[in-house]
Amino acid sequence: MAQALAKGKTADEAYALAGYKPDRGNASRLTANDSVQRRVDEIKSRVAEKAEWTAADRLSALKTIFDSHAEKDARVAISAIAEANKMQGSYAPVKREHSGPNGGPIQTVDLSNVSPDDLDRLEALFGPLAGGSGDDDEGDPSGEGEEGG
Repeated sequence: MAQALAKGKTADEAYALAGYKPDRGNASRLTANDSVQRRVDEIKSRVAEKAEWTAADRLSALKTIFDSHAEKDARVAISAIAEANKMQGSYAPVKREHSGPNGGPIQTVDLSNVSPDDLDRLEALFGPLAGGSGDDDEGDPSGEGEEGG
């Protein structure tokens, strides 16, 4: 019940969340109980302590982690650097978005029901635009093409 009260729940809500059958009088009496009030205060003070960590405190902690792991575990040290960079704003994940003309959606064409003859004609027309000889898999750097295409 103290945890729910510390989170800002009403006495009735906290009483019910604690598993008791709803009873406004009992909820009020239990909320006024000194031991319950002490526990609510204790929970709130712990939350306040955590909130007191400044950015400088966090950076200092990350520096300590880096210093103690730099030679022993490079992964931990690198993670500490990455977190510090994120906090400082010097790390921005690369976000790439592709769009069509004027920022609109990319137009697509469903070719799943096209006959093999039509696909051959399309490949003859558009193959040169892809910069290849018409073979989809030629020079495929991704390695995703079929073998012997």
